[in-house]
Amino acid sequence: MKYTTLLLVILLTFGSCKRHVKTEKPELTQLIAQKETLLKQIDSLSSKLKKIDKDIRKLGKSKELQKVTSFITKDTIFNHYIRLQGVVASDRNVLLHPEMGGNIQRIYIKEGQRVNKGQTLIQLDASILNNKVDELKNQLNLAQTTYERQERLWKQKIGSEMQYLNAKTRKEGLEKSLQSLYTQIGKMKIKAPFSGVIDEIFSNAGELATPQAPVIRLINLNQVYIEADVPETYLKSVKKGTIVLIDFEPINKQIKAKVNEVSNYINPNNRSFKIKINLSNKDHSIKPNMLADLKINDFSGKGVVLPSALIQMNQKGEHFVYTIVQDSITKVSKRLLVLDKEYNNLVLIKEGIQADEIIVNKGGKFVKDGDQVIVK
Repeated sequence: MKYTTLLLVILLTFGSCKRHVKTEKPELTQLIAQKETLLKQIDSLSSKLKKIDKDIRKLGKSKELQKVTSFITKDTIFNHYIRLQGVVASDRNVLLHPEMGGNIQRIYIKEGQRVNKGQTLIQLDASILNNKVDELKNQLNLAQTTYERQERLWKQKIGSEMQYLNAKTRKEGLEKSLQSLYTQIGKMKIKAPFSGVIDEIFSNAGELATPQAPVIRLINLNQVYIEADVPETYLKSVKKGTIVLIDFEPINKQIKAKVNEVSNYINPNNRSFKIKINLSNKDHSIKPNMLADLKINDFSGKGVVLPSALIQMNQKGEHFVYTIVQDSITKVSKRLLVLDKEYNNLVLIKEGIQADEIIVNKGGKFVKDGDQVIVK
């Protein structure tokens, strides 16, 4: 209709000119000049109309374009971890047994008490041994006197050598027997083999203590360690010095440590090997037999890292993402990828994408290769 209206205006104008020509009878050159002017006006208006139509089409189409978000890729450090569970243990968590049986005469400590190395904890009844000591001392005094007399006589060439040797042997035998008794009396005391805390006392004063039954649990928690079984498939990547992130969920405590020992033995029952991680535990918050969640860093690398949710897969099993190409129009382009490792919903890209490229973030599921989009 716009074209028709314009042509009607032009025709009316041209008709008016014709009437004016009949009136004033202008020359032919003037009419031709007027015609050329009008044609130029028509061409100019037609060009403007075409441009307006083109803009209208663009605006109408833009309402139907898919809206997407984007981000720029960059090189990032990627860490991969093995998740395992370990158990806390301590070399200083021991059950103390008496070396010899006897009634408990006295308990010098209480549960929860700190004790020092060598401190006497429990005294067993040693009265029978003490009586034997007194008896042996009397016998030793007599044997010592007899030996000294025989020694003086032997030096004077009086008496036989046999008498002198018998006296000497008896004296030395009694000395050894007395020393053995003192050793046994010492074993009637239970002493602390190291400094620590009395965790539990199993017996009471007056009860019989035997070497088969423990009487005290002694713990020193200043140093503890974690043991864990690692599948043999990780034998190459888990070594002494490998970084481990440790989470003690019950006490809300996280620690970063290193693997201190790696076993050289593969358990045939579960195809795993043991690792040991030493920990300092000055506040004694970590307890023996506590469970620990371990994350062992078996791989670290640098490259483009993408969220796994952005990576799509076609029917051929190929992985891809969409990049944003900005030219005269903004459109998306499919880019095939080669993946390396994945951890915690992040993927390290081996091939297919580089740093500083624009990737479709949200909206990538609703576009196809070559689609024009609007980037929010």
